Amino acid sequence: MIIWFRHLPHKRIELSEWTPFIQNNWYRKHYMKFVYLLQLSILLIPSFFSTEFTTVNIFLLIIIGILVFILHEYLHILVINKKGDSSLTFSGIFFWLHTNAILSKGRFWVFMSLPFLVLSVVPAITSFYALGNLKLILLFISWFNTLISSSDIINSFLIAIKPKNTVFCRGYYRIK
Repeated sequence: MIIWFRHLPHKRIELSEWTPFIQNNWYRKHYMKFVYLLQLSILLIPSFFSTEFTTVNIFLLIIIGILVFILHEYLHILVINKKGDSSLTFSGIFFWLHTNAILSKGRFWVFMSLPFLVLSVVPAITSFYALGNLKLILLFISWFNTLISSSDIINSFLIAIKPKNTVFCRGYYRIK
């Protein structure tokens, strides 16, 4: 079941068995500052490569941006479908997908990484074989998705450094 724009009922987990996903209190407190810094860096990328998205109709870019966002969230939902309840909520300009499912390390990594791989890496590689506006649109899709994937990118690295038999649930993890 997916709950739209409301929080999931809080799932009770035995905290003595689970460890916070981000253990360092300082890093947990300043996590979003790292996300903002990564987003700022990504936002500046087109100016370093002198890529001008302005040659493409701005209305088209807005529609593509909305579609990329919807597809990004859909890919997240696809990975955890039928594993547990999900909730899409937002805070300010950020949207968060929460689930009460217990996910293995592999599934959780795919959950965090699939939208980045499909909507950033694949279009960027494909853009090498395209010309003109199609190339710019592919680069825009890749750039825009990377921008909205900044938190997912950081989390993917954090998931990768966890031990092999780790399971995750609602911001906590434990080793089986």
